[in-house]
Amino acid sequence: MHFDRHPLARPDMLYINGEWIAPRQGGRITVISPATEMPYCEVAEAGVDDIDHAIGAARSAFDDGPWPRLSPEDRADYLMLIAREIDARAADVAAIWPNEMGITHQLAEAFAGSIGDIYRAYAELAHSFAFLEPKSSAMTDAAFIAHEPVGVVGAIIPWNGPISLIAHKVAPALLAGCTVIIKASPEAPGHALLMAEIADKIGLPVSVINVLTANREASEKLVCDPRVDKIAFTGSTAAGRKIGSIMGGRIGRQTLELGGKSAAIICEDYDFAKAAETLGMRACALTGQVCASLTRLIVPRGRHDDFVDALASQMASVKVGDPFDRSTGMGPLATRRQREQVEGHIARAIKDGYAPATGGGRPGHVDRGWYVEPTVFGNVDNSAAIAREEIFGPVLTVIPADDEDHALRIANDSDFGLVSAVFTNDAERAYRIMRQVRTGTMSQNGLKLDFSIGFGGFKQSGIGREGGEQGLRSFLETKTLLLDAPPTAAVQSAE
Repeated sequence: MHFDRHPLARPDMLYINGEWIAPRQGGRITVISPATEMPYCEVAEAGVDDIDHAIGAARSAFDDGPWPRLSPEDRADYLMLIAREIDARAADVAAIWPNEMGITHQLAEAFAGSIGDIYRAYAELAHSFAFLEPKSSAMTDAAFIAHEPVGVVGAIIPWNGPISLIAHKVAPALLAGCTVIIKASPEAPGHALLMAEIADKIGLPVSVINVLTANREASEKLVCDPRVDKIAFTGSTAAGRKIGSIMGGRIGRQTLELGGKSAAIICEDYDFAKAAETLGMRACALTGQVCASLTRLIVPRGRHDDFVDALASQMASVKVGDPFDRSTGMGPLATRRQREQVEGHIARAIKDGYAPATGGGRPGHVDRGWYVEPTVFGNVDNSAAIAREEIFGPVLTVIPADDEDHALRIANDSDFGLVSAVFTNDAERAYRIMRQVRTGTMSQNGLKLDFSIGFGGFKQSGIGREGGEQGLRSFLETKTLLLDAPPTAAVQSAE
């Protein structure tokens, strides 16, 4: 077997209880490069026994170890060390990412250089967030709300943006005082293993972070085990439903960041060519494998054809190919299965009577790799499958609307509510529209996400929020303290 070079030190091992150990059942997973269809690396596959071992280690570290008993400021010092090491490994982050899911290397470099800032931002919260708050009470003169760690966290990471999604779970969990089991996807485990190397290097207390890669069958152990207090999951709505039903059955805590079918409302006062350029470029980032991608584009009926022509021209101009070529605008999809699913959505749309304005097939100039052309469907009815189902690929639908009220009804007529956008030069109109769309984030004149404030969805796009103070709160439990008199330690902590 041929393996391209990768920067991982111990891909054949799991990281449990502060040690690199072989999987108990000797399992292996071969990671395939989506651009070459060749093996990229081989990693250890955790079985049920390994997951049980990791849960036990994390449970012991939380119940008996020092981590939850450190001050937030002391835990923040470790976050700063993690940030420093991620900065130092940014080139490795960027090298792994295209080889596992197809992002262009140029875009991976840009993202990789910002990941350390997530840990630094949470470290700063240690000094501003009130982990102990004095409260007024009719029962006593010494009342407090204490924010305490939820406990052992299972962080289940998808394959599209692992390093970022790990950060938005691990950083707040660690600051809160939780211990964590990172469960990487079998398609893209590299960033999780890199995080294990960083945890090992900085001397993070034993079992505060445990890292393993497992397939879905063994992973269910993480969700079902009552020793795991919370699951923090990013992935499909279908998987989220299953996790939610299991966690609900055992009253376990959960954060579910799920799918989207996000709308962009383009108003008649905005430059349609500019909107088409903005939306078309963003649609091809990560080959459209982004839950927040704006894929339902709602335009005034009288401008529909002009917008479709501009959008199709923009999408057709994107260079598809080798993700390590600096001139490439879009790489391959992550897996053969993902390409088959995207092609299935396109084929169904064509069967339903929609003809692609551009794309719809595989690029003719590449003979291997899981590539698909950027694709646009115009004059789509919002009831069509292509307008309702998350595709997770570079496929856009353009939907005509009669007026603003009709556009709002279309935008809200979805099972999802993750993000949305409105394109208008009128700030008052933008605000009016934003307040009427049921979605977790809404921005003006582009897809804008600010995790320092918070990210998450309405409806079937998820439960809870990640990022910023809201993301920290999801890893904390609140405890009401009613004392006869304020103890010195509480007064000092609250000051």
